[in-house]
Formats: sequence, C-alpha cells, structure tokens
Amino acid sequence: MSAIDVSTGSQGMAHTCIHWFRKGLRLHDNPALMAALRDCKELYPVFILDPYLHNNTCVGINRWRFLVGALIDLDCSLRKLNSRLFVVRGKPEEVFPKLFDKWKVTKLTYEYDTEPYSLSRDKTVTTLAKEHGVEVIYKISHTLYDIDRIIEENNGKAPLTYNRMRAIVKTLGPPKRPIPAPIMEDTKDVKTPCSENSEEMKKYGIPTLEELGQDTAALGQEQFPGGEQEALRRLDEHMQRTGWVCGFEKPQTSPNSLSPSTTVLSPYVTFGCLSARTFWWRLTDVYQGKKHSDPPVSLHGQLLWREFFYTASVGIPNFDKMEGNPVCTQVDWDTNPDYLASWREARTGFPFIDAVMTQLRQEGWIHHLARHAVACFLTRGDMWISWEEGQKVFEELLLDGDWALNAGNWQWLSASAFFHQFFRVYSPVAFGKKTDKNGDYIKKYLPLLKKFPAQYIYEPWKAPRSIQQAAGCIVGQDYPHPIVQHEVISKKNIQRMKLAYAKRADLAESPNKSPSKKQGVKRKAPSVIDMMKKKDRKK
Repeated sequence: MSAIDVSTGSQGMAHTCIHWFRKGLRLHDNPALMAALRDCKELYPVFILDPYLHNNTCVGINRWRFLVGALIDLDCSLRKLNSRLFVVRGKPEEVFPKLFDKWKVTKLTYEYDTEPYSLSRDKTVTTLAKEHGVEVIYKISHTLYDIDRIIEENNGKAPLTYNRMRAIVKTLGPPKRPIPAPIMEDTKDVKTPCSENSEEMKKYGIPTLEELGQDTAALGQEQFPGGEQEALRRLDEHMQRTGWVCGFEKPQTSPNSLSPSTTVLSPYVTFGCLSARTFWWRLTDVYQGKKHSDPPVSLHGQLLWREFFYTASVGIPNFDKMEGNPVCTQVDWDTNPDYLASWREARTGFPFIDAVMTQLRQEGWIHHLARHAVACFLTRGDMWISWEEGQKVFEELLLDGDWALNAGNWQWLSASAFFHQFFRVYSPVAFGKKTDKNGDYIKKYLPLLKKFPAQYIYEPWKAPRSIQQAAGCIVGQDYPHPIVQHEVISKKNIQRMKLAYAKRADLAESPNKSPSKKQGVKRKAPSVIDMMKKKDRKK
C-alpha cells in the first residue's frame, strides 16, 4: 500500500493538483506531497476545516492554538516555494466537487489515515474524485509501517501483545527512510495562484482563534508552539543530548518535574509536524556504535508503542468503546457526574491528582506516568468511572490527543485490555512523593497550597487547623476534602475488578451463555479468539 494510485486520469500529462493536508502538516518526509509535484503545472495545497471537528469531537483551545500555529508554519514554508496554503471551510464531501470544478483539478494526493472516520471520509472523497475524472494518490507516512501489512503478517489479526508486535516488525525490517522536503528545484515548473489582493484569495486564509469561536481571555502562555520548524528544532535539540537519548528509559523519567523529563515531541508527531520515520532514523543515527536502552522503554520503544496501538485500532472493532470491543473487559462502571466533574476540574481533594489535571488544562500536556496516575484514579483505582469518559477529556485537552493511542492507553490503564494486573493501583499520595518529596510540582500548579509544609502538601487534610490557617488554606473551605477514602475504596475496587475478570473468563468458556443484562453494560461478549477470527478492517 506504499504507493496507492486509484486513478482515472492519464499518465504523463501536466496536472492541476490538490495536495490535501490533514495530519501530515509538514514538508519533510511527505511522499504524497512529492507525488503531487510530479508532472504538475499547478498546485493547490489545501487544508479543510471540517465541521466534524466542532460537532463530533470536543477540541480544547490549546489544541486549536497548536493547529493554528502548525498551519501558519506550513503556509510560511510553502510560500518559500512560491506556493501557499488554502484553508477551506466545510465538509470534505461538499468542498471537493466545487474545488475540482473551480480549479479544473486532475490529481488529488493525501497521506493515508487509519482512523474509522478518516477511512469513511476518504472513501467518499475518492468516489467523488473518480466521478470528476480526478486521479487519486495516497501514501503511508503517518506511521512507521503499513499497518495493514502488519495485520496481514499476523494472520489477519492485530497483535495483542507488544512482544508479538515487535516480532512481526522485525520480519519487515526497519522502517523506510524518510524523504527530504521539496526544494525550489522540485517546484520550479509548478505554479500556485498566490495573489493576496483579491477577496477570492483572502477567504482561504488561516483563521484566528477568535474566528474559530475560541475565548482567548484566559489563555496562558504557549508552552509548545505548533509547527514543523519548532518540531525539527526540538528534535535537533534532543538529539544533541546523546547520553540522555541512549540512556532514556520511560519508567525512570519523572511525572512531576517542573520542566518536562521527556522529549514532548508527541504533539508534533500527532499533528504530523514531525515524521515518525524521521524521528526513528535520527534516533538510529544517535544509537549507532553506542550502548543504548532498548524497547519497550527506549525512545525507539515509544515509537513502537505508537505503532502497536495504531495496529490494534485498525484490527479491533469498536476500539474506542467498551461495548462491542472484543478485547475489552466488560465492566459495570458507575455513572457519577459529580465525581467526573471533580476529576476533570481538578477538585478531587488529592493535590497530586489535581495538580496533574491543572497542568493538563493549562498546558495541554502531562507526563506519561502522570497520565497513568490520573487515569487509574478515575477508573479502577478510586472513582470507578468508565475509561470512555476519561478518553473524552483527554481528547479535548491533550495536544497529543490521538484517537488510537488515547483509546488504547485508556483501556490499558483501566486494566480493561492489554494490561491485566488490576491489583496494581497508583496511590494518589505516595506516587507523586517518589519523585517530588517537597511538592514543588503541586506548589506550581496549585499555588493555593504552596505554603503548606512538605509533610502535609500531599495530604493537606491531615494538617492541624493552625497549619492550615498559617498556610491561608482551610480544607473544606478553600480546598476540598478528599473525594474518596483511597485506602478503603481501592481495595473495594480491586474486588470489583476480580468479579469483572471472572465474568469475562466465564463468558470465554461459554460464549453462548446469556448473562443478565444491566443498563449501559454489554454483557454478551464472545471470546477474543472467536471475535478476532472475524476480520474487520473497516473499523
């Protein structure tokens, strides 16, 4: 699938081409863009502001700001090639027929996307292109490998363990090397209508946050500006730290350091400002001839985790849901809007949890282990709320909110799939103390608590009244009491998970058994083996 051509047009002719930017918001390692430039006389680089983003997903202001920054950066890079970015508003299936006719388009190129909505959308657009006599070419460059090929190599099923995934990709060899960004030589015979004087051209400009309906009044300083140039700058900066790169082990990094203890390149890979293959091969160059850490904990290992969850999302039906998901344990989660709101709005009464959720809302990024802690707290650890609810909040607030990774990690952290040691529960008090005894991270994100001595900053409710008064923060008035009694509820929830696992095992042994249904819970669940025999790539 590395060179897909579903053309109806003729070869060798000078094309008028639309390159459709979606996630691959970059010029480097963009084979679909290079395909657009071949035999091209006119190029229209297009980004579509799809109302689906507004209507079907909740996108937070930090994600919008990152996207706008990435589009501005992309437009700037295109202008250096005597081109520009055309931002079009509307549904792709409604936009493209108009653009095909208006610009007399003969070729459409784009980067392959494996998400269910994207596959459905692209199928519709491809059909429309055929009807208009437009050649369609799409290329794989958002992932390290062809995801469908990985599934084929695993007998038509998604590998359900990381080790199995690694074994398969070893047989495929290393990822393809990235290709360079186009230069003026590649575009010397290609024109793009770039006049800024006409109203026609102005309507294709990049919108501001205000024009996108965002309230910027309370927007904080941007920690991670969007765009390809910033992505490459950060990559260069990290690759110069050869000792750190070679010794990197994800579990040894800190979830609550005052500055990130990891690369924070994930948002740039998610939006396609940085190619995963470029990241991979830059790491390979650094590793060359040196002793280094290995997957799953190394930086190469992190990219393979990404590949693992992408593959799972393609091969497993209903991957972002509990019901109808054959690998997901069916758990009778509680529905508790008050608990959910307290978690989302950093009002749980556990300072470490609330500090993490505050950082998430303010900056759009939190350390992977901090994600572990707050996800466990919401689900199997303390609140017993469905991982699907947490998935929605992360989708809204995380700069690196990625459909496949978000769904996969929430299933993992809730011990619903992939990870099954549900008896290992993160303490909302002790876990943060391991790497930040003084609570400096809490003081940064919850300044209300900054005057509490280290002895009490993780458990302010234990501080004597006099210390609370001296700190200027009375628990129960200025800061909430703990929403749950962790020591008690976590033990109870372990027992609840035991029951869910026992029920799953019982169903696996007797797939035709019909247990009593409870509202909101899909009880009839065939075994993983039975379900995975049924190949379903569409979802």
